[in-house]
Formats: sequence, C-alpha cells, structure tokens
Amino acid sequence: MTEGGSRRERLRAETAREIKETAMTLLAEGGPGAVTLRAIARRMGMTAGALYGYHATRDDLLTSLIDEVYTALMDEIEKARDALPPDDAPGRLLAWAETFRRWATANPEGFRLVYGEPVPDYQPPPGGPAPEAARRACAGLVALVAAAWPHAAASAAAGSYEWSDFGPGLADEVRESHPGLPPAAVALALRVWGRMHGLVALEVHGHLRVQARHPDKLYRDEMRDLIASLGLDAA
Repeated sequence: MTEGGSRRERLRAETAREIKETAMTLLAEGGPGAVTLRAIARRMGMTAGALYGYHATRDDLLTSLIDEVYTALMDEIEKARDALPPDDAPGRLLAWAETFRRWATANPEGFRLVYGEPVPDYQPPPGGPAPEAARRACAGLVALVAAAWPHAAASAAAGSYEWSDFGPGLADEVRESHPGLPPAAVALALRVWGRMHGLVALEVHGHLRVQARHPDKLYRDEMRDLIASLGLDAA
C-alpha cells in the first residue's frame, strides 16, 4: 500500500466517522426528523453530492448508524454479563440490566435512535437495521431466563403460550439452543426486557426528572424485584 493511498483511506475513514457523529448531533438537537443528508452536508461544509460517496441514501446512513450503535451496546452488555460465572443467574441478569441503563443514560441519542421514536419515512432493510445485534439481545435474554427457569417455572403462565405466538426466527433459535424450554419462557424473557426497558425509557426521555432525584435507586430496586420474581436470590 502506498503512503498516498494509506493517507486517502485515513481521510475517508475520518470523514465517515464525522458523518455519523454529525448525524447523532442533529438527532440530539432536532429529533429524528432533523437527520437528513443535506443537513449533515451543510453542517460539515460538504456538498450533498460528496456525501453520496459515503452513503447512497439517508436510510443507508441510518441503517449503518443503528447497527453500529446497537452492536456497541450489546458488546458492553455481554462483557459485563460474562464477567460473572455462568451459574450466577441473578448476578448476570443484574449486570445486563445495569449496563443497559448506564449505556442509555450516557448515550441518550443512541438510545433514542435504537429504541425511540421512529425516524420519519425511514425504511429499514429486510430483517431490520441491526439483525445480528437484535438477535444477540433476544438470545441473551432468553438464556438468562433459561438459567432461572427451574425456579421461575412455578410462577410463569406455562400453559398460556404456544410457539406460534412468537416470530419464527426467535422460536426456531430458542428451540435449537434450549431444547425442552417451553414457549412460556420466551414470553417471560420478553416481559423481563419490558421491565428493564421501562424505567430507563422514562429516565432518558426526562419523565423522572422532577419526580425522582435518584432514578438509579428506583431502577436497582425494580431489578431486584424482577430477580426475586424469577425465584432467584436478589441479594
């Protein structure tokens, strides 16, 4: 590789990174509708035509950005979870939940991009904008519930769900990776995710600003209650 070629590649990588950073800034300032290629080009002092050399459409940029943000989140969550032994089901669940909250409150724009209000007119590709990150999230939560299932089964609505209640991709993966795990466990995993997400969404969107001085305490108590509801030791 020539020195000139290496320099061109570095400049292109820096510009690509600046494009994504500018998109996140516009998202923070004006919400999802503010993210357009023209707005990014104006902010960066580029022409719109030059920007098309990096992303053919705004949707292409958003898809790349969501995938990058969601993947970074899952990398952090899995690192925190795997720092604890596999047989520490409550500890791994709490590590997942608290890492999610820390990431979301430190990266509110990323949280809004992945979990917030849809960007107007955005058309994600088939399978979604971040299919592998989403698969890791679902698989990881199901694995946490599977570890707790011997304790949680007694209180779960075991007879209320069928495999047809879930997307075929999720159902097939669970049945392959956790043979014998009933569909009620998948429903429980989604409910666990809802409880992890709920207070975080309120906090990120500013709805707890007046009501709670220490939302981290509320969240930890909610997670301890969640862990106890699975029949695990929440201490």
